[in-house]
Formats: sequence, structure tokens, C-alpha cells
Amino acid sequence: MAFDSPADIDPRSLPPEMEVPVLAIRNTVIFPMFAFPINVGRPRSVRAVEEAIDEKSPLGIFAQRDTTIENPEPSDLFQTGTVVNVVKRMKVPGNKLSVIIHGITRVRVKEWKGEGTHLRAVVETLVPEEINSSEIEGLTSTLRELAQKFIDLSPQVAPEAALLVRSIDEPGMLADVVGSNLNIPPEEKQELLETFDIRERMDRVIALLNKEIQVLELSNKIQTDVKGEMDKAQRDYFLREQKKAIEKELGEVDERQEEFEEIRRSLKRARMPTEVEKVAFKELKRMARMSPGAAEYTVSRTYLDWLAELPWSVSSSDRLDVVEAERILDEDHYGLEKVKKRILEFLAVRKLKSDMKGPILCLVGPPGVGKTSLAKSVSRALGRKLHRIALGGVRDEAEIRGHRKTYIGSMPGKIIKGVKKCGTNNPVFVLDEIDKLGADYRGDPSSALLEVLDPEQNDTFQDHYLDVPFDLSSVLFIATANVPDTIPGPLRDRMEIIRVSGYTHQEKMQIARRYLVPENLEDHGLTEEMIEINDDALHKIVENYTSEAGVRSLKREIASVCRFVAKQWASEVVDEKIVVTAEMVEEIRGPIHFWKEVAERTATPGVATGLAWTAAGGVILFIEATKMKGKGGLTLTGSIGDVMKESVSVARSYIRSMADELGIDSDLFDDHDIHIHVPSGAIPKDGPSAGVTMVTAVTSLLTGLPVQPTVAMTGEITLRGNVLPVGGIKEKVLAAHRAGIKHVLIPKKNQKDLPEIPDEIAAELTFTLVARVEEVLDAALGADNLKRVRDELAAKRAAAEASESA
Repeated sequence: MAFDSPADIDPRSLPPEMEVPVLAIRNTVIFPMFAFPINVGRPRSVRAVEEAIDEKSPLGIFAQRDTTIENPEPSDLFQTGTVVNVVKRMKVPGNKLSVIIHGITRVRVKEWKGEGTHLRAVVETLVPEEINSSEIEGLTSTLRELAQKFIDLSPQVAPEAALLVRSIDEPGMLADVVGSNLNIPPEEKQELLETFDIRERMDRVIALLNKEIQVLELSNKIQTDVKGEMDKAQRDYFLREQKKAIEKELGEVDERQEEFEEIRRSLKRARMPTEVEKVAFKELKRMARMSPGAAEYTVSRTYLDWLAELPWSVSSSDRLDVVEAERILDEDHYGLEKVKKRILEFLAVRKLKSDMKGPILCLVGPPGVGKTSLAKSVSRALGRKLHRIALGGVRDEAEIRGHRKTYIGSMPGKIIKGVKKCGTNNPVFVLDEIDKLGADYRGDPSSALLEVLDPEQNDTFQDHYLDVPFDLSSVLFIATANVPDTIPGPLRDRMEIIRVSGYTHQEKMQIARRYLVPENLEDHGLTEEMIEINDDALHKIVENYTSEAGVRSLKREIASVCRFVAKQWASEVVDEKIVVTAEMVEEIRGPIHFWKEVAERTATPGVATGLAWTAAGGVILFIEATKMKGKGGLTLTGSIGDVMKESVSVARSYIRSMADELGIDSDLFDDHDIHIHVPSGAIPKDGPSAGVTMVTAVTSLLTGLPVQPTVAMTGEITLRGNVLPVGGIKEKVLAAHRAGIKHVLIPKKNQKDLPEIPDEIAAELTFTLVARVEEVLDAALGADNLKRVRDELAAKRAAAEASESA
């Protein structure tokens, strides 16, 4: 059925049943009444409106049960809705429509038609009967009176709505108009729409109106009471001022005056800088004019307490005895000579120049090497207070600088809190895990740290809460990090990076004997008369149960041995000292966790051992290559990054260009596919330092020569066969030593890094400095072996040519 204009709409002119396009709506319910606009945005809804306009047919509108569903099905819609006529359509940006509709009557779904680009339904029209009775007239009059009262009480409803209510004579429409404008959930409006009986619908609307009117009356009463309280507060303020003036004339002092005098004395005792003192007394004067009941009074009081309690001029005396400081550092930590040297240099300069600014050090190294505990030893050696700030996961700039005091519950940042907690203005601050700072919509804390860690600026550090400068130049900042790469450049530039490498096997043995074993004995209630862990046992734990740069796992393994012995003593199974041997370690801890597998892994051609550097220290990396019949394809697996993929491409291109010199049949590149895999596929890997290992693995595969089992290598390569320097040489060499490697190939330009390698490690390894890929292959595969492969290829080609000539 078609409509030409809203004026033609008459519910009685509709057929009892008809098929209409369906528009699903969310968060509202459409009643059959006047014309009003709606916005249509979902594609299916737009198509339903377009069809209704094109076919000049009514449009069925049904509310969704669940508003989160984007494309509702028939089961997601209520079965009772409203059929409307689309009066006007306007297109808006984003393929959306603004539509003016005119409600006709209620409808109920008899059958859903789901085919096509939008929903359709066969609906039954529900035309209301005309009822004229004294009861209906009474309900209509009551409804008008309540609606007028609701309009008068509600500030959200325009006064012109009263004219609309008085102009409606039809009871059902009056109930619909009032019900649709009530502030009730869509579910209750849907119940009104489903209430077909006019008398019952009017009763429901009257009940809802009474409830809304009670809420509005209570709200207005509360507002009136609040206004009365404000008037009372103003009256109390003037009375207090009069009382203060009278007491001043009589020479009396009230409790508030004593409170202000105490605050004034505490501000004077703080001995703060002149400009800060001016701000503090100005705030105190402002606070004296406030009423104690005012919210601002508490804010000002808390702010003044913070200013008074900060150690503006309180410093701890440094222990400037360099020899004693060195003894303390050696007592707490084994090794770490470079870090200790830098701390002692600071002490020496501090002894000669008392007003020097504190250095900002950043200890970079793998987990468990003692970075944080070293910072604690520094504070003990200097005789300063220590405060640790964990920066891992900090994403809010206000954590560093604080919130402005105008915010409710605002406080200073971690820096000022730490200074107050220490009670001195020259503590040792440990900024732990500075490489794990985050950033989000609340700001970038690393940017806030720029001022804190700049010796040229931090003497006037300004916390948002204090809003006055505080001198941090006497604070000794020691940051810790696993990798320096994730620290933003400007922040890294402000710190002196000191690399803390992993421990050697011998150093771990010494640390275990000096520190870890005594500490675990004390933690587990054991004494030296109850347990002894001999050197063979410690050696087995270090060698076969841990594989790390630091000593955290080693500490846990020793703790497991101590728990086993503690259980034996607690169960009264033994009555004499237990000597833990290497054999007992395996009984206590089970099968060994780590073993040296380099020889087994590299026994097959196509496998080479590389060296890599990670946040956890140096590791060995196996590169595996294999070939199969194909069309010259290249497959890469093992979670490798773009840089490592480029290294593979460079290696393949170099080998292909040097095939004759390497004794490789060039036809292999055309009729074989090559697959390169880096094991531990779940761990992402990237970087250029595996270039020489890639070349060696592929050359080993194509020549059939296995790599020397005790050789490991690192270095970046170029297309011309040059070997370029890489970083992390010390960590990589330590990893090679842990894995049982005896021969290490490193770039020639990394010769400068060799002095950093401990003497006992260097004595057990052979280093070959390489500048060209040919040197790498000679060392890894054997120069004689490569010559034999070349000769065999030449002989094969000569035989083939002779056969063709014959």
C-alpha cells in the first residue's frame, strides 16, 4: 500500500496484514504519533528505508533486545513495533540518512522474511477502537494534570509541551505522547508499546508519571537544602570574622591562631630557599582567610605540610675514605671492576671538590648480574640513604612529576616522595628498569625524566604539585637497564652508560662460595655443621643446571639443595653433617637441564654455530640449512626479523656469485630449493651479526662439508664478502665458553673488544680475526677441504666435457 503524504495516513485504511521492510533501532522505542526525525546509519537499515521510499510503502520499526548486536536477526528484535510513513529523506556524509517519519499504528509480526539485503516481515495491524466512557474521560483528565505537573517540575522538558498535551483529545495518543517523553528505560517504553488496551496503557503511564514526579520533587528539595547550607556557611564565615576582630581587641588568641603559628614555625625550621619561602607564606596567608570547613582549606594545609617536611637543606655526610669504600664494594660484590672503579673515581673527586654535582650512571647488563644490589652497596659505601624507584611499566608522566594540587587527591611524584622519605637532599636514587618505561595518552614519563637526569637542569626540578623548584643536583642517580636500545635517545644521552657483563664460570663459583651458599644456609636455618656443598657439586650445578649470564637461577638451585638437606634434618633422618657431592646433586635435582650439544648439532653439513646478544646476555645460535629438489626457491623459518632475512639474501647472493671458487655446482641454485631455519622458533630473532653464520651454513650444505664442531662465529657481511664489526663481543664470547666452544671467529675490527674478555676465558679459547668471508670459510670448513671440493668439481666438469667431445 502506498502513501503520498502524512495527511493521508489513517490506521483504519491499512489492510489487516501486509508485508513491509523492517528497520531495527537501538536504545529507543517509536510510538505511533506525530512526525519526528531519526538518523539511519547501518547498511541494512539504509536499504530498508530506501525500499520503503522507492515502493511508497510503509516501514516497520522494531526495537532491538540487545543493543550491542550490529546486524540483528529476527530473534534479536521485539515482536511488537510501529509501522510508519517516511515523510522526508536527506543523505548525510558517510552513506547515512536523516529521515523524518510519521507514526501510523502498532503492528505485531506474524512471519519474518529474512531473504535479501535487509529484513522484511508480514505484520498484523493493531488499530485501536474508539472508546467513550466516563472512566476514560476521568483517566484522560488525570493524565493531563499529572503531565502538567511533570512539565512544571522537570527542567529538561520545554514549557511549550504543556500546549501539546492540552491539544490532544484522543486518549491513546495522549498516553503515547506522555509515555514517550518520560525518562524511563527503553524496556519499559517497549512494554507501553505492547500494551494495546487503552485503559491499561493509561493506568501504566499515570503510575510512571507519579513515580517521576516523586523523584523530581525530592531532587528539588535536595537542591533547596543545599542552597540553604551554602547560605548558612556564608553566615558562619561573617560571624567568625566578627569573633576574630573581637578577640583581637580583647587580646585573646583562638586555637586556629595557634595552628597557624605552628605552621609558620615549621616553615621557618625547614630553611627553604627565599623564593620558596615567599610562596609558602603567601599560601599560609591565603589559608588564614579561609573557613576551616572549606574544601580548599584542607588542600592548602596538606600543601604546606609537604613544603615544611622536605629536606631543603638537610644533607648526609659522605664517607670520603676511598680505601674503606673499596673494601665495602669488594665485600658485597665479586668482580664488576669497571663499575667499582667509576664509583671510587666519583668519591675521589668528591673528596677534592665538595660542591661537585652527582653523576648519573646507567648500569646496563643482563638480569641477575647484580645491578640493583650494586647500587645498594654504593649507598652503603658512601654512607647515604637509598631509595629505589621501580620504573618498569610506568606510563603516566604524573608518576614522576606529580599532579597539580588543584586536583582532588593530588600528590607529588615519585622523585619528591623519595626525597621526603629519605629525609636528606643527597640520597642515592636507584631508577630500576629504566629501559621498560612506557608511554600512553597520560604522557611520556621518559620525557619527564629528562629534567631529572640532566645535571645542568635538575638543580631547579619543578614538581607539578609543589610548583616550586627543588635542587636535585646532590642526588646520586643510578639507573639500571637490560638493553640500552629501548631507552629514548635524549634520555640515554644524559646518562653515563656502564656495561655490566655476565659472569664467567669461575666467577660464578666464587660468588656461590662467598655469597649464595652462606645466604641460603641462613635463609633455611642451616649451619656449616649441618651441610657442606663441595666444589664438584657447585661445578655441576653451574655447568649442568644453569645457563645464564647472571646468578639468579644458580641461587634457586642452591636453595633447592638446601631445602632437601633441611628436610633431612627436620625429619631426623640424619644426625651428622651432610656433604653434598656432584652425584647427590643429580639425585636431588633430577636429570641435568643443560648439556653441551654443539658437536652433535654441527656434525651434519648445513649446520653452523653463531653467537647472538640478547637482553639476558650472550647465547649461541644454530643456523640450519637443507636443500631439496625444486626451482631455486628460498624458505626462511624460525621467527626471524627483516634484518636477518636480508642477511640470508646477501649470503645466498654472495655464495652464488662465488660458486666456482667455492667448489659449488651452479646448477644447484636452479634445480634445488633451499630452506634455512633458526631453532627456538617461538623466540623472535633479528640483527645483522648472523651474516657469517648464514654464509657458512649454506656453503656447508652445498659443498657437503660439516662445520668444525668447536667453532662459533659472529659478524655482518656485505655483498663483496667483507666482514663488518658487531656489538656485544664480550657477552657472546662468554656464551661460547659456556657452550664448550674452543674456537671463535670475530670481525677483525672487533679486536679492540678482546682486552675486555677475562684472562681465564681468553686462555681457553682461540680467536681468529677475519676481514673476509673466505677467511671465515677456511677456518670453519677447512681450507684443505674446500680445495678438495673445488678440485673434484673441476675434475667432474672436465670429464663431462671430454664425454661430450667423444
